[in-house]
Amino acid sequence: MKQAVMVEPGKIEFRQVERPVPGPTEVIMQTRRIGVCGSDIHVYHGLHPYTGYPVVQGHELGGIVAEVGSEVEGLAVGDLITIMPQVTCGECYPCRHGQYHICESLKVMGFQTGGAAQEFFAVPATAVIKLPASISLDQAAMIEPISVAVHALARGGPVEGRNVVVLGAGTIGNLTAQVAKASGAKAVMITDLSEYKLQKATECGIDFAINTANQDLEQAILHHFGPDRADLILECVGVEATVTQAIASARKGSTIVIVGVFGAKPQVDLGLVQDRELSLVGSLMYQKADYERAVDLVEAGKMHLDELVTHRFDFDDYLDAYHTIEQSGGHYMKVMIDLE
Repeated sequence: MKQAVMVEPGKIEFRQVERPVPGPTEVIMQTRRIGVCGSDIHVYHGLHPYTGYPVVQGHELGGIVAEVGSEVEGLAVGDLITIMPQVTCGECYPCRHGQYHICESLKVMGFQTGGAAQEFFAVPATAVIKLPASISLDQAAMIEPISVAVHALARGGPVEGRNVVVLGAGTIGNLTAQVAKASGAKAVMITDLSEYKLQKATECGIDFAINTANQDLEQAILHHFGPDRADLILECVGVEATVTQAIASARKGSTIVIVGVFGAKPQVDLGLVQDRELSLVGSLMYQKADYERAVDLVEAGKMHLDELVTHRFDFDDYLDAYHTIEQSGGHYMKVMIDLE
């Protein structure tokens, strides 16, 4: 079978390897769709601090069950599936207390261990999420990033009836805003510096799309939400400027959820955090319940996903996907790799 290997930053080689055989508790997925995410792009540029080379990428997935191990129950050949890409130890304090998504020895498929950029992929059956037949392969590959959004919002408390601000209108920010809307938020504001991404957010039904290059965030919040401001702010960029905006604009006693991945260490005004009794909450990945919630939202038709798929490449053109992202000037959202 064919396997794509990123042998060094910016270089992918295709290799012929043996098709995997399932162990008793494993499933063989025939990979049909791979989503490219921001972390994958960091690996392509050699900027991911926790990924070495060579590496087989692929963690946002849609596929079909090709084989099941002798002890696997509840899954059959032909089932549509996606995969939770976490590899955990099961023994550390977080794992023993139901927080396996922040395992002390956490590895993620496609980064610290092999991913699904290959025609067939062996995974533990416990990592497999069976999907309704009504879900498309593109939607299947987007369950993972939707789950990031579901978990992040849960970290901020109940959303229903609340005013929510999402900083950053990339794919994760867009999906976070969409999940907030689908979860009954009173109103949702999203911000970015890109008119392209803000237009996408508007197409996806987000109430207020604010370009903070032209509008002051605090004034925009006061204008749209009134003096009570936002109940919840989610930072989905991972840069100092947006976390500074979040802290400066937050209502006293409110919560800021940090979703963006920070490359450079930001300077944070902890004086304001202390004085205003703000809660700064981190959000890393997800648990199975977040995946199940994501599947429910997609199956119920509450997510705008087709609007987010802006580019598509055949498996053999994997590297072209990265070249296109580099040359797009930021005019892309979700890039899909097809293995059909």
